[in-house]
Amino acid sequence: MTALLRNFFRVEAVVDPQQALATAGPVIFVGNHPNGLVDPGLLFVLVRRHVTFLAKAPLFSMPVLGWILRGLDALPVFRKQDGADPVKNDSTLQASVGALVKGRAITLFPEGKSHSEPQLAELKTGCARIALDAVAKGAMVRIVPVGITYAEKNRFRSRVHVETGAVLEVKDFSTGQGSADAEAVRRLTDAIAAGLSKVTLNLEQWEDLPIVETAEALYALEQKEKAGDVDRTKAFARGVSLLRAEQPERFDRLKTEVASFRRRLDLVQVKPAELTFEYRPATVARFVVRNLVWLLGLPVFLVGMVVFFIPYWIPIGVVALTKAQKDVESTFKVLTLLLLAPFWWALLTVLAWWQLGVIAGVATLVVTPALALFTRWYLERRMAALRDARVFFLFFSRAALKRRLVAEGTDVAKQIEAVANELRPRVTGS
Repeated sequence: MTALLRNFFRVEAVVDPQQALATAGPVIFVGNHPNGLVDPGLLFVLVRRHVTFLAKAPLFSMPVLGWILRGLDALPVFRKQDGADPVKNDSTLQASVGALVKGRAITLFPEGKSHSEPQLAELKTGCARIALDAVAKGAMVRIVPVGITYAEKNRFRSRVHVETGAVLEVKDFSTGQGSADAEAVRRLTDAIAAGLSKVTLNLEQWEDLPIVETAEALYALEQKEKAGDVDRTKAFARGVSLLRAEQPERFDRLKTEVASFRRRLDLVQVKPAELTFEYRPATVARFVVRNLVWLLGLPVFLVGMVVFFIPYWIPIGVVALTKAQKDVESTFKVLTLLLLAPFWWALLTVLAWWQLGVIAGVATLVVTPALALFTRWYLERRMAALRDARVFFLFFSRAALKRRLVAEGTDVAKQIEAVANELRPRVTGS
C-alpha cells in the first residue's frame, strides 16, 4: 500500500515545522477529507508511527478492503446515513479513548465524510469528545491538524501538498468533565476547525479556483518567482474572500479581467509562467540535444507501453463502470491497482517461465517493477517535453501574439500586486 500510494501521487512537500508527524504519546491527527480512502492512506504513509484509523462501517464488509482495514487496526464508525445504528459508536468511541490512554495515535477526519466541496464542511464533535474523555482519564492528548491539498486528486501522479498546523494541547480546553462539558467540546471543535482552515485551501466556490491560480501565477510572474506556491495560493484564496466581502465591485472588475486573460491563455494552451520563456540559441540547442538523448530510451518505453497497456486502462474502466464520485475515484483506482499489480506481475513471470525458461522467469520477476516505473516516468517527461516544444513553436511563429499576452498579463499582474500589497497584513499577519 505504501509503495503504491507513493507512486500513484507525487507528495511535492510535507510542511511540518514542529515535526508534528513524529509526535510521541497520545495524539490525534485530524485532516480534511477530499479524497476518500486515499486521505488516511497518505497519513499512514507519512506519519512516522503506527496510527489507528476510524472508517465508516460499510467499508469493513467490502471484499479485500475490509481485510485491509482490519489489518490496519481500523475502527468502524456507524453512521445513520449508512443505515447503521449510531448507538454502536459508543464502543468505537471508548476504544478510541482507550487507545489514547495507552499512548497510541489515532487519525480522524472530523468532517465526517469525504467530499469535493471547495471548503471545509462543518466539523462533527466526535474528535473533541474523544480527546476530552481521554484527557479526563489522565492522557496528555495533543491534536495535530493536517491539511491535504491535491493538484488533481483523481489523476495518477498528480501533486499533493501536506502541511501540519499548530499542535493543540487538549488539556488547555479541558475542565476535567470530559465530553460531558458541552462548552469545552464546542471550543475544542472550533479550535480544530480554525487549525484546519489555516492549512487547507478554502474557497467559497470552485469557480474561484482558476481565478486564484491565475492571479497567483501572474503575481509570481511580476515578482519573478516560481508560480504554484501553495502557501501563496492559500493566501490568495483568503484575499479573494476578503475582497469579495468588502469591495465587491472591485472584486468583480478584477475577477472579470483575470478570467478574460485566463480564457485567452486557454485558447492557445499556454500557462502564465510560459510567457517569460526566452528562446536563445543555446537554450534551444540544449533542448534539442537533451531530447535526442531521450530517444535512446524510446524502445524500452514502447515495450513498457505494450506490457502494461491492459493494467493501465483497467482502473480507468472500473471508475467509468461504477460511475464513482470525484472524491472516491482515486480510491477505486488505488484499490484496483492493489489487486491488479501483483496479479499482472505474477502472470508475466509465469508466462516468461513457461515459454522461455527459468532464467527468463527470474529476469521478468526482477525487471517488471523497474520497467513499470520507467514507463510511467518516461511518459511524464516526454509529455512535458512535447508541451515545451509546442509552446516554443507557437511563440516562435507568432511573436506578436506573445507580445500582446505579455503586455496584458503584466497589466493584470500589477493590479493583482496592488491588491496583494493592500491585503497582505490582514491575510498573512505580516
